[in-house]
Amino acid sequence: MAQEWHKLTELTGSRAIRVERVRLEKTGITIEGDFELPPLARLSAEDQVFVAAFVRSHGSIKQMEQFFGVSYPTIKNRLNRLGGQLDFVEIESAPIEADVLALIERGEISVDEAIEKLKKKER
Repeated sequence: MAQEWHKLTELTGSRAIRVERVRLEKTGITIEGDFELPPLARLSAEDQVFVAAFVRSHGSIKQMEQFFGVSYPTIKNRLNRLGGQLDFVEIESAPIEADVLALIERGEISVDEAIEKLKKKER
């Protein structure tokens, strides 16, 4: 099955494709329509291997450097590029409470100022 997937990727040349027919192997049920591939499946074969390696290495950039034989900035740049292509996951910014605590820890605001910031957030 993996070889068939690779052949499909070579055949399409990383161009966008749509799926019009799906057959469920165990039941033999066939569904026809116009289906868009999930975001990960739209990545090139090479990028899919990279993402799989990243997951298998538990997100260890050090292991990724060793596996692909490239530098930390190269891995980070590729992750940033792929992250831009996989915008289906919304990542919220850190909660304001964490930001306020960080300001206190760095001595940039007083506790009273932090309380005011948190009160403003609640309003």
